[in-house]
Amino acid sequence: MADTNLERREGDPRAPAPRRRAVAPAVDVFENKDEYLILADVPGAARDRVNVHFEHGRLTLEAPREFTAPGPVLASEYAPADYHRSFALPQGVDAARIEAELVAGVLRIRLPKSDAVRPRRIAIKGG
Repeated sequence: MADTNLERREGDPRAPAPRRRAVAPAVDVFENKDEYLILADVPGAARDRVNVHFEHGRLTLEAPREFTAPGPVLASEYAPADYHRSFALPQGVDAARIEAELVAGVLRIRLPKSDAVRPRRIAIKGG
């Protein structure tokens, strides 16, 4: 007789993988004449697992969050999740000079402007 139990059993390789919650990290975005600066809060993300890519004018950051809350209760803000945030950027970002660093749970992404879009002072000639 065939097994008609439709429940997924623990350890069943055919069972769908549990889905992790996606979290949009809080960010601050700044601009000056030379660059855009993005500061993203990604506590619990490991530097070697953070992925930042820039393609077709879109910056995307992704990172798994792997820590748990202290104590017996797992609060949602401490639950494992995946950080994901994407930004459409104006033209003129010098993609070859983008830099990112992660310090104390804050991801700092520097997006230098290309020389073509930086403001410049035009000299006035007399004559």
